[in-house]
Amino acid sequence: MPAPMKTPRALVILAEGAEEMETTIIVDVLRRAEVEVVLAGLDGPGPVRCSRGVRLVPDADLSAVTGDFDVVVLPGGKGGADRLASSPAVGERLHAQAQAGRVVAAICAAPIALAAHGLFQGRRMACHPSVNDVVSAHGELLASPVVEDGLLVTSQGPGTAMAFALALVARLRGEEIAAKVRAPMMLTD
Repeated sequence: MPAPMKTPRALVILAEGAEEMETTIIVDVLRRAEVEVVLAGLDGPGPVRCSRGVRLVPDADLSAVTGDFDVVVLPGGKGGADRLASSPAVGERLHAQAQAGRVVAAICAAPIALAAHGLFQGRRMACHPSVNDVVSAHGELLASPVVEDGLLVTSQGPGTAMAFALALVARLRGEEIAAKVRAPMMLTD
């Protein structure tokens, strides 16, 4: 009898100014796929004001989060992305994730944090058009909703958040589970 599969774990880092649609879609879709998700506040466990004024409450303070994660996810939103890019704690977490051979994912403006922290240079990436200059100077920019390059998964923005989250589900749980999660959400192609 095969050993039971370990429940995949995802760390989603929430910073003030994050794009709330991306954050909630990613967390929701991963949890639908039975991925253990920790939504960690960059600046503590209190409510975080997102880009459109919606307040989201993290599960934990990033500084208190321990253990390994199969994926670390950076939601976009320019204000949030700028904070992720300037945070030494985020840089340390991302470097440890990459060095351990585990997935890093960033959507919308968040790939600027990869550039700021010197990760995945020269790799294929997608991002929001507002940060094309920064991302194209760091990696190979592709005009695709979701780009996967080894341990890196990137995406363009709020409208691609569902495809991005489902790509992460496929990575963590397999294509069959991704299809089962996708079906009842009534997505059109």
